[in-house]
Amino acid sequence: MNLNELQAKLIGAARKEPLNEHVPYAFENRIMARIASISTMDPWALWGRPLWRAALSCVAITLLCGLWSLASASGRDNSTEILAQDSELTVFAALNQPAEDVR
Repeated sequence: MNLNELQAKLIGAARKEPLNEHVPYAFENRIMARIASISTMDPWALWGRPLWRAALSCVAITLLCGLWSLASASGRDNSTEILAQDSELTVFAALNQPAEDVR
């Protein structure tokens, strides 16, 4: 069906209805009470809810990673010594390079 035809039929049907000047009892009071009951959006509440959900998921991920690292490190006793040696070699790697001639 054509939308223009449908619109014309609906407008024609609305124009055929007689106008009613009667307003329901206390209509203005109900509308004003509904407007007053609508609370304004709190921007802190809009940010607070998602941030708390994100914080809880981050804590859960942190705990899982901690348990995983404890479980994987339980089989290695000398891992701290190897890590210390590797980090020392990495830090002093630039010093161990031979000096290049700069002209």
